[in-house]
Amino acid sequence: MEQWLGSISSFIWGKWFLLWLLPLVGVFLMVRLCGFPLLKIPAGFTQLWRGRRSVGQGDVSSFNALMTALSATIGTGNIVGVATAIGLGGPGALFWMWCMALVGMATKYAEAVCAVHYREQDESGRNVGGPMYYIKNGLGKKWAWLGGVFAVFGCFAGFGIGNTVQAHSVADALNGAWQIPQEATALVLMGLVFIVLIGGVERIAEVAGKLVPIMGIVYVACGLAVLIVVADQVPAAFALIVDSAFNGTAAAGGFAGAGIAMAIQFGVARGVFSNEAGLGSAPIAHAAAKTESPVQQGMVAMLGTFLDTIIVCSITGLAIVATGVWSGDAKGAQMSQAAFAAGIPFGELIISLAIVLFAFTTLLGWSYYGERCAQYLFGSWIITPFRVLWVLAIFVGATADLHYVWIVADILNGLMAVPNLIALVMLSGVVVALTKEYRKTSGK
Repeated sequence: MEQWLGSISSFIWGKWFLLWLLPLVGVFLMVRLCGFPLLKIPAGFTQLWRGRRSVGQGDVSSFNALMTALSATIGTGNIVGVATAIGLGGPGALFWMWCMALVGMATKYAEAVCAVHYREQDESGRNVGGPMYYIKNGLGKKWAWLGGVFAVFGCFAGFGIGNTVQAHSVADALNGAWQIPQEATALVLMGLVFIVLIGGVERIAEVAGKLVPIMGIVYVACGLAVLIVVADQVPAAFALIVDSAFNGTAAAGGFAGAGIAMAIQFGVARGVFSNEAGLGSAPIAHAAAKTESPVQQGMVAMLGTFLDTIIVCSITGLAIVATGVWSGDAKGAQMSQAAFAAGIPFGELIISLAIVLFAFTTLLGWSYYGERCAQYLFGSWIITPFRVLWVLAIFVGATADLHYVWIVADILNGLMAVPNLIALVMLSGVVVALTKEYRKTSGK
């Protein structure tokens, strides 16, 4: 079973499928948009600031919609994923993560534009949207089955990467740092998540709007403190990252060496795992935003990829490379812990707490994604049973062996991307037309 699942995962995330498809779609959209997402990064931040009290149709503020999306994307991928990419692909993997993020901004922009443009209102008057809706409403009824395929993959993927894996990360981190029993962690997590979920998207967005900025700023500040301590090594770290991206990395210390192909493969794969550009998850959150224009929300949405990878992941990656721990024996979260411990007091403790907070917010964000996918498939009656099942799954994730869940989660995440990318390419003309119309009416 493990070999079979491993083969499927290797094909989906191998160099001949998603690792080409995701960047190519990003480049295609960026070209069609004439670089609009990159040129409008400053405007995106302006819109984000104004979006704290956005006006227009929707359920949550534009700012909180992005925070909800970031609650799901800023997670263990920013700590464990970056360390894994560097540990397997060498420092050059971080360069390819940056490249993937830049083209991924176009993908995330197009996802949000489509999500807002094609969203619907459910029986209770709440706005719902995402790939399943812009596939059905944008491509027509004959493509509705493709939206259903996305919803199935998204629903099941949520219980993997968004629930059990995150719960396990929290329980493991707390047990390793303070020997807290995994069962106790599971029960506390279940209670906290339940309190938030019963308030619906409004409460999820409210919690994310407060917690995500705080934890992000604190984590970046601690990472910058590490880089200041090893400031003399930062220029060499940048040089090593760029050189390794094009020349591979020779064996050093406990590092076995990696070629260019490995740097690209693990950089792109872990980059997508971290910022989720192209997977189709984030537009589900952005569809609920109060906004006057799909393009305005698209500019806000694309900042999610920028903040997640260019800022947060870069802090982790630079700390790992500049402190030299990448060539040691530490792997995964232990590598990030070693990097922070080398620069500041209680570095290992900070990483453990970051894993706990990042994983907790991911549990909240992905619960909304899964809930919307389930609602698309079965109707609004499924919402309450889904939330109950989501909370119960946390206990399983925190206490069980997830050996196979990691592999299955990777497979389902990859499968989510396929219907979404097909729709984005086919609807790219609509995205371009809406962008041109916005620029013409706004004069920007």
